[in-house]
This record gives sequence, C-alpha cells and structure tokens, in this order.
Amino acid sequence: MHPETHLTLHHTRAAELQAEAHAHALATRAKPARDLRTRVGWTLVEVGLRLATPKPALNP
Repeated sequence: MHPETHLTLHHTRAAELQAEAHAHALATRAKPARDLRTRVGWTLVEVGLRLATPKPALNP
C-alpha cells in the first residue's frame, strides 16, 4: 500500500472515531427523563417501607 493512501485511510478512520466519540458524549450527557413506570415503582417502594416500619409508641 502506498504511504499516502495509508495516511489518508488513517485520517478518515480517525475522523470517524472522533465523530462517534462526540455522538456518544452527547448521548450520555442527555439523560432521558425517568419514565412514569419507574417513578410509580419507586413511590410504591417508599410507601411500602413506611407501612412496614413500626411507629414509635407515644407513652408519656
């Protein structure tokens, strides 16, 4: 393979990798909003924990 051809392929691949890295960085920064199912699930867990925890006795 001719050196200039090899260098051109290297530059092309490097540009592709940089574009992929940039796209990945943008995708990881943009965190999707928690969907309704997840929020409802955690709310049910919190309610269950509150119901399962005994209340302290109020003895004066």
